[in-house]
Amino acid sequence: MRCLRKPFLQCALLSLVLEYVAAPPMAAAVAAEPSTALRVAGRTELPGYSGDFDHFGVDLSGNRLFLAAEDHGTLEVFDLNSGAHKQTVKGVETPHSIVYIPDLNRLLVTDSGPGMTKVLDATSFKVTGSIKLVPGADSVGYDAPRNRLYVVTGGKDVDMKTSVVAEIDPRTGKHFGDVTFDANHVEAMAVEQHGTHLYINVTDKNYLAVVDKQKHAIIARWPIKEAEQNAPVAFDEANHRLFIVTRKPGKLVVLNASTGESIASFKAPERCDEVVFDAANHRIYVAGGEGYIGVYQQVDADHYQQLPGVPSAKGAKTAVLVPSMNRLYLAVSPGEGNSSGGGIMWFNVLPAAH
Repeated sequence: MRCLRKPFLQCALLSLVLEYVAAPPMAAAVAAEPSTALRVAGRTELPGYSGDFDHFGVDLSGNRLFLAAEDHGTLEVFDLNSGAHKQTVKGVETPHSIVYIPDLNRLLVTDSGPGMTKVLDATSFKVTGSIKLVPGADSVGYDAPRNRLYVVTGGKDVDMKTSVVAEIDPRTGKHFGDVTFDANHVEAMAVEQHGTHLYINVTDKNYLAVVDKQKHAIIARWPIKEAEQNAPVAFDEANHRLFIVTRKPGKLVVLNASTGESIASFKAPERCDEVVFDAANHRIYVAGGEGYIGVYQQVDADHYQQLPGVPSAKGAKTAVLVPSMNRLYLAVSPGEGNSSGGGIMWFNVLPAAH
């Protein structure tokens, strides 16, 4: 910019304004000082990978972290403590979600490829079976007390106009029933562990569906009014609060899980695929592909504070929290313009001030 025949102060102010306008939106959201919530602790590179990564699975006793390399058609295995890459597992097609069953030492991998959802031995990583559902298996939710796994299937990725949430026993593969949605894009869900409800983001219709688990029936549809494309969701069951992230634009919306009432909303990172509730520290972490983690403090059930964002990496949009280690892992997808490949990174979770 050239400033001719203008007083120095006017020129300086104009420069500052233009600098602010030209700055990327992320710059205003990220902390200038070290975060009081998260501290970066390490990163492992996966050179030569392409496409997107999806979700993590954790084997705590075996010190293993699993990652679904969706577009690469593999599972990646890491040392949970050191983050070192240990192994690449083939035999899957388009993996999305990973469930580790400790007592059976078994992995269940939702796979939207033609071979359906896979069951793998978690030592040899050989495929030992498959679970036949409607094609397009993707995100999951687990009801631990009832040992039920809910799997989103169908939809636009398999050229279907409807989507289905199937209820199965992850140990036996037994299929208990389905809930069908007149929608071709259904995303993440939250599962009550001490109640009868599922909460499911119906993304193309812009509402949250409330499902009765026992009746396999939709009992309410709560519109998301603040923005479009509601996708990830996390749940504070103790306080009956749902944390929903939208993609158009990126927003965090807090809902009352009993009534559907909107409690609060905040700007959130764009291109988010995972939102995590940290119950111990009463925080919400939003992993955004634009390169930072949105951090929000829960003051109480009805009051929230947006904290400065934490820099991560472009494409770091899925995450998993391991509470016993006070550690948050992020998958850095190579499909977000990372031409050299992808990787994982991890952050130490710092205790909240009480």
